[in-house]
Amino acid sequence: MTPDTQERFILRASCRDAIGIVADVAGFLAARRLFIAETANFGDAASGMFFMRLLFAPTQPGFTLAKFTAEFGPVAEKWGMDWEVIDARAKPNVLILVSTADHCLNDLLYRQRIGALNINVPAIVSNHLTCAWLADRHGVPYYHLPNDRIGKEAAEARILELVDTLKVDLVVLARYMQILSTELSAKLEGKCINIHHSFLPGFKGAKPYTQAFNRGVKLIGATAHYVTSDLDEGPIIAQAVEPTNHVDQPDVMTAKGRDTEARVLARAVKLHTEGRIFLNGARTVVFE
Repeated sequence: MTPDTQERFILRASCRDAIGIVADVAGFLAARRLFIAETANFGDAASGMFFMRLLFAPTQPGFTLAKFTAEFGPVAEKWGMDWEVIDARAKPNVLILVSTADHCLNDLLYRQRIGALNINVPAIVSNHLTCAWLADRHGVPYYHLPNDRIGKEAAEARILELVDTLKVDLVVLARYMQILSTELSAKLEGKCINIHHSFLPGFKGAKPYTQAFNRGVKLIGATAHYVTSDLDEGPIIAQAVEPTNHVDQPDVMTAKGRDTEARVLARAVKLHTEGRIFLNGARTVVFE
């Protein structure tokens, strides 16, 4: 019987794979009358790691995260788990960075407004003023940090300050055309998503769709990945393709690319903010 309460919590855990983990966790939840609404797990033979995500709901009064955390501790310690439990109703704070292309930013703000993305956008950061009107329309503070005037070091220091003061859970590079420093990439590890205009690696640098046109490609795509110090080499979260042919000129391919980029980035943000992604070395485990 499903619970009447609207409370939902997400348990995320990873550890070395072994027999009995699922049984222990399920038994722990059942003993406390916690209803499992959704579950996914994966044992990776290559790395020997086990990953689990559970969405559960209390069926009796008196549930608190503090109590759950204290009682689940011995189970986690037994299996050497890296784990967390979060309120599924909470809206993560997402800081969006953008340059001049506004299609990804516009799509994220729209999805947030209609509730398709359960997030809060406390601020938008840009090295240009081009997208300020869009921030104003949505009532989101806009921080103009022109690297060419204040310098890259000062701009990144201000970004980190915003991450701290706004209690940012995720940074999204929505076509932010600046390369993050090694230091900033390290500080945002696992909490910064970028969208790239191709399958990685390929067509790096300026005018990617002109490059694709010149090579006569038959598929164009987009890749959302976590940011690392290695440019465009971070763990991949989501990808998509769109067919093209000899008729499509670079402007048509660019238009198709915009749609694909916006869609893939939104999907990656949704997956991350719903706790569905686990880092697994250079790869990711994604429970969709």
